[in-house]
Amino acid sequence: MSATARAEPPKLAVFDLEMIDTSLQGEVSGPRADEQARLMHVGDQVRKELGESGKFRVLDIAPVNAAAHGSNLQACGGCDLKLAGELGADLEITGVVQKVSNLILNINLYLRDVHSGQLLAAASADMRGNTDESWARATGYLVRNRLLAPNYGAPQPQ
Repeated sequence: MSATARAEPPKLAVFDLEMIDTSLQGEVSGPRADEQARLMHVGDQVRKELGESGKFRVLDIAPVNAAAHGSNLQACGGCDLKLAGELGADLEITGVVQKVSNLILNINLYLRDVHSGQLLAAASADMRGNTDESWARATGYLVRNRLLAPNYGAPQPQ
């Protein structure tokens, strides 16, 4: 492998996160607009922070975004890998926010190799409180201390 090829960061597709709401409120009232907006913001935050790190070339997901939103990326039998492949990605990230209640939530991010389908990293953080700040802080923690941490998940240059 040439030095030029090695220096090129992997192409990464970061899909918008999905929500699993098992709270009583979610069962009674259905999806909340503020939480749907937070899902979009979290995806944007992951794309921005990973792109700024220089370790990845973050791809625009717009060409497959409608198809991604029409699928359950966690249970579609690999459609996430197919969609990321259509973008020319080497790696892809999907994620889910699990809501037990307005006080107890969890963010999970999954980094996969698009070519092999192999799960390279799974990162999870609990958060207390259903606010813009709690979601942003938990997401920032996962990016900094899991996805960008040496020897954790992301392929490191040789």
